[in-house]
Amino acid sequence: MDERLKIIKDKYVELEAELAKPDVLSDFQKLRNLSKQKSDLSLIVDKYDEYKKYCSDLEELYGMKNDPEMAEMIKDEIDSLESKKETSYHELELLLIPKDENDGKNIIMEIRGAAGGDEANIFAGDLFRMYSYYADKQGWKIEVVHSVDGTSGGFSQIECMIKGESVYSKLKYESGSHRVQRIPATETQGRVHTSTATVLVMPEVEDVNIEIKESDIKMDVYHSSGAGGQSVNTSNSAVRLTYVPTGLAVTCQTERSQVQNREQAMKLLKIKLQDEITRKQELEMGQERKSKVGTGDRSEKIRTYNYPQNRVTDHRINYSIMDLEKVMDGYLDPIVEALITEDQRLKLEGTKLDA
Repeated sequence: MDERLKIIKDKYVELEAELAKPDVLSDFQKLRNLSKQKSDLSLIVDKYDEYKKYCSDLEELYGMKNDPEMAEMIKDEIDSLESKKETSYHELELLLIPKDENDGKNIIMEIRGAAGGDEANIFAGDLFRMYSYYADKQGWKIEVVHSVDGTSGGFSQIECMIKGESVYSKLKYESGSHRVQRIPATETQGRVHTSTATVLVMPEVEDVNIEIKESDIKMDVYHSSGAGGQSVNTSNSAVRLTYVPTGLAVTCQTERSQVQNREQAMKLLKIKLQDEITRKQELEMGQERKSKVGTGDRSEKIRTYNYPQNRVTDHRINYSIMDLEKVMDGYLDPIVEALITEDQRLKLEGTKLDA
């Protein structure tokens, strides 16, 4: 790591020299690009300078520790600086972790009822409510794009956009199969049932460079209904687009006109196609990445919500919280922070947490 930090520091000094040149100062585009590069490195360089200062001060103190008159004071100072040095080193490690370019983006979230029939759909509705409360606590905005109600409540499918600061960085680990264990409202003999719902999280991509032939698109229109559609259900404004080569389908019913819904649906289609392309590229590069959603089978779980035991467990990091009701009311911060911390640890070891 020291060698890497020296290279970064040399690059920082080189950028400072470049930014002082008259030809750069007169070229706005070049000035902006170099300034951004310098700014991106400044936090690491400042922390590196701080770390080196601790090392230098410690070296000086160790040379003085045999002074009998100052031994106790010097020992206390050494202990304090060693602690600061260790903290500074760990912070440098985190700063050197490659940034996920999608972390600052908004997301598209899709939740589906999976194994368990009506209870799975009800659980899908509970998950949507949980994420809605969490989004509200974070100051994010959530917009339902499309939903299909479950016959006994909840949703068999619901898609939404969540917009705000660094949404993807906190919710990217939610993709996968979520399992619930509880007594359904329709259960007459008091037996605990196990059901699942799947969650898919995709970063919003503004400029998706994917060419789609019109001949490869099948469009269906129908009455808007459900969340986001109540005010427009008197005309065929909702749009479903199907990408014929793969069968991938998206639906939008939030806008007032068919044209607007088609534009939004096309954007969603490109985002989903981009996600599929990214997955295939990572597999080809040898970076193993499990399917974000999988089949929704009970065994493919990332998290279990156990109502009888009042416990939520994330199986990827073996982390449990004994306050299920609070979690379902949007108190996700402890789980999210635990996932981020473990992901950082794994990245420092050269691997990563499945997301």
